[in-house]
Amino acid sequence: MPYVTPSHPAPAPRSRPRRGRRRSRAVSALAAALTLATGAALVPPAAEAQAATAAPRAAAALERVANFGANPGALTMYVHRPAALPANAPVVVALHGCTQSAQVYADNSGLDTFADRHGFLVVYAETTTANNANKCFNWFQPGDTRRGQGEAASIRQMVAHATTAYGTDPAKTHVTGLSAGGAMTSVMLAAYPEVFAAGAVVAGIPYGCGVDVVSAFSCMSPGADRTPAAWAQAVRDAYPGYAGPWPRVAIWHGDSDATVAPRNADELRDQWTAVHGIGQTPSRTSTLGPDNTRRSEYAAAGGQTAVEVDKVPGVGHGTPVAPGGGPEQCGATGTQHFIASICSSYWITKFFGLDGTTTEPPTEPPVDPPTDPPTPPAACWTASNYEHVRTGRATTTGGYVYAKGSGQNLGLYNTFVTHTLKESPAGHYTIATGSCP
Repeated sequence: MPYVTPSHPAPAPRSRPRRGRRRSRAVSALAAALTLATGAALVPPAAEAQAATAAPRAAAALERVANFGANPGALTMYVHRPAALPANAPVVVALHGCTQSAQVYADNSGLDTFADRHGFLVVYAETTTANNANKCFNWFQPGDTRRGQGEAASIRQMVAHATTAYGTDPAKTHVTGLSAGGAMTSVMLAAYPEVFAAGAVVAGIPYGCGVDVVSAFSCMSPGADRTPAAWAQAVRDAYPGYAGPWPRVAIWHGDSDATVAPRNADELRDQWTAVHGIGQTPSRTSTLGPDNTRRSEYAAAGGQTAVEVDKVPGVGHGTPVAPGGGPEQCGATGTQHFIASICSSYWITKFFGLDGTTTEPPTEPPVDPPTDPPTPPAACWTASNYEHVRTGRATTTGGYVYAKGSGQNLGLYNTFVTHTLKESPAGHYTIATGSCP
């Protein structure tokens, strides 16, 4: 599916007064203008035509909720409530991507399909252009990412309101989101670890990476390389003194994402495995769905998966969906950032333990954990950065070249810099070291 307008962070001045942020507002407004000016030129005609010609579909039924709390982040709360919501139902908080709305996310992500099927409440938080020019959650603004402040506090208040107004079980609260919503999911898991049993970050960014507009762009691409210990410390600093238990985390990322570099999936893995005190070598690997999404699971001491990484082959920046009526299908592709591939919401619901199956580990772990099917021998190519991009082995952003799949920085986009790239598995390229076929 063609790449579409990137979800760049570009904050604009808020309508509510905020102290000590005049300089930030000025920088934000400049970045917003630049983003809007350049972003429009990046929409391929095919993507525009797809959105314009998509078949009409019934909009998801959402209820707007007023007066859910003090709402310091000036967000709007919506809920999708199944017709027969059971007592003490679980709740999933859903955070949309830039340029999107709660309604768009509900209509296309497929979450409501599984809420109706399995009986859980979906809380959709929505931001506005008054908060951010591109309707991004402000995952990189300290005033919105700290415990008890701004947008993070507003989302926490939505969860509390769901418990009192709808009778949801506070011990079964989860959060997921796309892009800026994925980065904000990282914020919520770090700032309120006692609130969320699990989270799923889709095309998102580790907590503590960006602290302003400039660093936010760098976090998106090429991404930040930090040690697992440094990433974990950022999470612990979000709630000093908290000793756990920590939320379980699923990480979903397309390996052809040119907006939020795929290396962010690896950095998120490093962050949350270190928080859980486990290593970065997977306990189990497998593939999912007809597109062979690559799953790596990282088990805690008891055998339960604490962190998992799902890398979707051939998918750019967006939520993977699989339109249709099958048990593992969901979603729609009639708007940007929802990409036909695999129904990520099905697997996220399963990871949360909301599909009726247990998330507890087996009493006796298998002697030989499942692994990926055998892969063909690695293939290697030696060429200039220009040629690697031309032949689809790499992408270019901001004048630099990044290997597809791994996101490794190959240097400047020209015909002079040369690298040998190894492909293994298919579509995943790394700089070859040592022997190469």
